[in-house]
Amino acid sequence: MRSGKLVIAEGGGPTAVINQSLVGAVLEARLFPQIERIYGARYGVRGIVNEDFIDLSAETRANLEAIAATPSSALGSTRDKPDLAYCRNILASLKAHGASWFLYIGGNDTAETVRIVSEEAAKEGYDLRCIHVPKTIDNDLMESDHAPGFPSAARFVAQAFIGADLDNRSLPGVYVAVVMGRNAGFLTAASAAARTVEGDGPHLIYLPERIFDPAKFLREVKSVHDRLGRCVIAVSEGVRDADGTPLSVKLAHTVEKDAHGNVQLSGTGALADLLGAEIKFKLGIERVRGDTFGYLQRSFAGCISDVDCREAREVGEFAVQQAIWGAHDGSVAIRRIGDYAADYALVTLAIVAGKTKVMPEAFIAPAANDVTPAFRAYLRPLLGSDLPQPARLRGDAIAKVLR
Repeated sequence: MRSGKLVIAEGGGPTAVINQSLVGAVLEARLFPQIERIYGARYGVRGIVNEDFIDLSAETRANLEAIAATPSSALGSTRDKPDLAYCRNILASLKAHGASWFLYIGGNDTAETVRIVSEEAAKEGYDLRCIHVPKTIDNDLMESDHAPGFPSAARFVAQAFIGADLDNRSLPGVYVAVVMGRNAGFLTAASAAARTVEGDGPHLIYLPERIFDPAKFLREVKSVHDRLGRCVIAVSEGVRDADGTPLSVKLAHTVEKDAHGNVQLSGTGALADLLGAEIKFKLGIERVRGDTFGYLQRSFAGCISDVDCREAREVGEFAVQQAIWGAHDGSVAIRRIGDYAADYALVTLAIVAGKTKVMPEAFIAPAANDVTPAFRAYLRPLLGSDLPQPARLRGDAIAKVLR
């Protein structure tokens, strides 16, 4: 029987529930005597290479539960994108510390790291079970109905648009908010959950899965504003023009890239500012405001889906069970059952690693400026219980006397 240490790390952008997965894995690992110690790597795989570990074996359950309820990555994270040489260094450190299990919580790039480490361990004949634990607010992992972290971020987006729409009703004008989503529009699409009655915003939703035509955009904003006297708009940071260039890149004077080679899209607020300026000066609308949600949507405290909490915990537990009882390495996937339950499966790393899932055609309105009822039905159970519902005054209008 395999025995030794279990090493766990958190990678990529933090979420509101990533620590639920961490704690679920740690507490589940304690049930198996063959796991001698549980090491947490600080700052992702960089911590493994630097031998920057902390011993999680003796953390009190009370403290672990408090950590689980705390947003963001308790161990710290990294944006490093390991190549083959880097992954060999990861494996060397794991071997040196007697690791028999490696769990890495993160998105599709994290899965790619796990895949390479798994293959290198096999080549060396080192007995190491490698499991990718899913996490991403972008909801873009292949083979999963949805990813832990997305439901809570979606809940934040929905609630933010509820507030923005109420504000816009009080002082009518045009409001534009840019939401995270480089290639997949799930998070921007979640803004549709803010609507409860006819006329609620967002009135227009633009996703990276469709070409963004600035002239069409202005026509649609004008149409809504002419009809309602106001317009609330959700725009994905990754919207692209006809030649495939992200709109925010075309606007930027300089382009920054992260360690994964991805262009930084949402750090400056330039896209919201530019779209607001276009509306103001080309449509002649006086009151125009723009926001970029940026990091707010990732780890916002007090706006967490209870469904997300439960499932994030369970994928951590399931990952350890598969590490102990399973026959092969893999990535944990969430499968939807009916309306609504979740089940878990271990899928091949290669079909998740480095790949991106985008919004299905059935979720995007034909006009490319909204989502369909099918998407709203998909999203609703993920947002959790007690999503705020705005109240409205019901009194009849009083007849005018002077005119």
